[in-house]
Amino acid sequence: MRMTGGWLAGAEHGWTRRRFLLSAAAGAGLTSAWTARAAAQGTPRRRHVGYISVRRDNRITIFTMEPETGRITFQEPVALEGGPDPMAMDPRTQFLYVACRERQQIASYRIEPKTGDLTLIGTVPLEGEPIQIVTDRTGRFLLSVYFYQKIVGVHAIGRDGAVAAAPVEWRETATACHGVEVDPSNRFVFVPHVARAGGPNGVAQFVFDQTTGHLTPNRPPFLSLHENQGPRHLLVHPKLPVAYSADEQGCSATAYRLDTATGTLSNFQTISTAPAGYTPQTEITCSELQLSPDGRFLFVVTREHNSIASFAIDAASGRLAAAGRVPTEPDVRPLCLDPDGRFAIAAGSGAAGSGGAAATKGGPQGRLVTYRVNRSSGQLSPLEGYPGGDGPMWILMKTLTA
Repeated sequence: MRMTGGWLAGAEHGWTRRRFLLSAAAGAGLTSAWTARAAAQGTPRRRHVGYISVRRDNRITIFTMEPETGRITFQEPVALEGGPDPMAMDPRTQFLYVACRERQQIASYRIEPKTGDLTLIGTVPLEGEPIQIVTDRTGRFLLSVYFYQKIVGVHAIGRDGAVAAAPVEWRETATACHGVEVDPSNRFVFVPHVARAGGPNGVAQFVFDQTTGHLTPNRPPFLSLHENQGPRHLLVHPKLPVAYSADEQGCSATAYRLDTATGTLSNFQTISTAPAGYTPQTEITCSELQLSPDGRFLFVVTREHNSIASFAIDAASGRLAAAGRVPTEPDVRPLCLDPDGRFAIAAGSGAAGSGGAAATKGGPQGRLVTYRVNRSSGQLSPLEGYPGGDGPMWILMKTLTA
């Protein structure tokens, strides 16, 4: 595959056509060797499957990834009208939930365990434009946030995996809520708010009733940040009592201590995702963040600067230390790691600002880019680029055994 456009085409980043083709050939050889070895040993072939919501193409792209090489193969896409955007899986990865922003609905799908194919279970209407969705830690509830309506919603999930139509909670919060996270104990919920459009620049804190799905403001109900950081998305560390946010306006990552008894956060570190001494020509903002499955590294996307920053996480304190940075495609929003933490996938929308609500269909096409993760240092190395469609917004992955 010849790369045209984007940073992958440039030898100035050390990625020549010769190097790319040699890498592709090597990857194909590894795939064939691994497949032959697995067949000879009679072991099931293990693959990863991934899903990309492509907003302006009104579809869900499905792909499989070879866990040894990171090579991607696309499957038949699933049409979904209404601007599919945020997605979530249940903890057992049996169901996929896709929220549509234009049509304002949530679609529930059953995931076929051997192939990753999707079967629609049902759709439910919403009274707002969903920005992010997650399930609770049991998979019995789906939580959602609505930036413009300043709402946190909770819907029950039936035994068949379908989201119930009527929410069990529809609670007002401050404007510009942009993310939602449930802590590992399933007792607390955090909702970051950015510092634009009147947003308060902080994190709302709730107590979560995992029996009823109801939310109650915690004490204190809100953690205010300083210096216009604007936390956009937030994740709790899988092992440490620490959380991290990607800060939209601050172009930074912030670390928080989590009091596991009270469910409250206190920020203790903020570190820039841009290079030291970098002078931006325009505003640069962070979008997505991901933690490695083993909790050793944090990855944060910086838009406009078009890069992904890697941070090493101190195993005792949770403090962040810069571990590397790699260029990426324009206006990258979604970022995902494979279930093993060996590869990362990001998708650029094609040009700065093209993924926003005001964008029109038919604009620059996005590109999906894969990276190998150095599991000793956290540094990312580019592998391959693929067509991403018009407005790729979210990526999720799980493991298949067939």
